[in-house]
Amino acid sequence: MNRVVHFEIPADDMERAKKFYAENFGWKVNQLGPEMGNYALVHTGPTDQKGMPQDKSFINGGLMKRDSSARSPVLVLAVDDAEATVEKVKKSGGKLVGEILDIQGVGRYARVEDTEGNVIGLIKPTMG
Repeated sequence: MNRVVHFEIPADDMERAKKFYAENFGWKVNQLGPEMGNYALVHTGPTDQKGMPQDKSFINGGLMKRDSSARSPVLVLAVDDAEATVEKVKKSGGKLVGEILDIQGVGRYARVEDTEGNVIGLIKPTMG
């Protein structure tokens, strides 16, 4: 069974979104640079030195600039094999959204669309 390990929230205005989630929910935001797509990592609870949740009841996420591949929040599931999972999704009526990516230090990542039009992230983690 694949578990939810991350979430992504698209934003039209990244600064406004970072402020909103920090002020309202106490989330810590770590802004990454252009080499990582200006993605903002979100920590929803205490983390260890690697940035992973200390308490396994928390999951971390990210804020990203809204685009056509992510119009609504995206749940990210841990998978054993990104390519194999994408193929399985396609055989079940879903489709790949964009490309399968290697994210340095994180893992192999893909977004798929389910039969209902929802976008789901898939990650074969290389860390933690």
